[in-house]
Amino acid sequence: MKGARSQKSEVRIAGLFLTIGVAALAQAPEALLAPKDLNQLCQRSIQLMEAGGISVPDLHNPTAPLIENARQSCVQLQAKPSASAPTYVLLMNLRAFIALADSVPKPFPFPEAARRQFAELRDDGARLDTHFRALLDSKEAQLVTPDHDDLDRYTDANRKVQPPNPKNPRVVFLGDAITDNWRLEEYFPDRDFINRGIGDQVSSQMLVRMKADVLDLHPEAVVIEAGTADLARAIPLTTIENNYLMMADLAAAYKIKVIFASVLPVSDYHKDENAAYERTKERPPVFINALNEWLDRFCAQRGCTYLDYSAALSDSFGRLQADLSDDGVHPNSKGYRLMAPVAIQVIQKVVKPAAAPPPAAPSKPVKRRSTSNN
Repeated sequence: MKGARSQKSEVRIAGLFLTIGVAALAQAPEALLAPKDLNQLCQRSIQLMEAGGISVPDLHNPTAPLIENARQSCVQLQAKPSASAPTYVLLMNLRAFIALADSVPKPFPFPEAARRQFAELRDDGARLDTHFRALLDSKEAQLVTPDHDDLDRYTDANRKVQPPNPKNPRVVFLGDAITDNWRLEEYFPDRDFINRGIGDQVSSQMLVRMKADVLDLHPEAVVIEAGTADLARAIPLTTIENNYLMMADLAAAYKIKVIFASVLPVSDYHKDENAAYERTKERPPVFINALNEWLDRFCAQRGCTYLDYSAALSDSFGRLQADLSDDGVHPNSKGYRLMAPVAIQVIQKVVKPAAAPPPAAPSKPVKRRSTSNN
């Protein structure tokens, strides 16, 4: 009996520890910091480092380069929170500052507020170290993911797509976040327009998705909007152009008309709100213009159609108008309202509803011979 009671007690204790463990995991914070939290940690760490140079005067000169390096890293992380290089630089400079602070004699008596600030800085360093390790793990997981091109995103939706109706020509919009964020059903009611945009995708990923997300849906035409994410990742123009060409070849093989949308202009008008909104550095307008000029020529040579949004969205400096975007890249609702009529005007020239068959001619009554018995 004692043995049985002992086993039951152990089971209850094990169950209790399991419950506590699950609850702790549920309440545990994510190792990977959200962009907003990372930005707060950045700014607070710089404040604490600067305060340390005041409370310990001998730290002021030797740590000035460390603080500046940390500040520049924080600016880069505002633009790209998931970037590993500036995260590593920030972490190394934070560690170097703490090491120097430990080696320099402190004034006596040392203020309690200053002591708390140094303790907080150590905690920030430990938190940043945890974030950096989680960031590396997430990047490694992305490299080995079986669905690098996000083909699964629209798998279920594609299964539910009905056969096209010739009286209402189907058009697929393939693109990145600019397409993904566009609520086509609101701007083009009663049209068979299918959105197959995925945020942050480059042209090579769209090329991989052409079969499942375009060709298999049997559209009359496809509107391809690509390139801005490529430029942000410094992908060469020739590579982007080759991907355009291969997408056009695939569509032509399936007798699908191709409409290439221009790469949208960008602007820096919102950078005062967020340093990440300085867009012309990562997407130089000269590259955008070169890509659009190539696209225009390519469409003329290959019989594709060029859809130019620039005239509607650009200001007198060739930049994306400030009120048409909230971040200098992605159109807001006002931007989409200007894009919609430009798009529909081009689409209507390329695809037309099937004409209804002419009504059948009325049949003539057959004259019957009258027969008489003689």
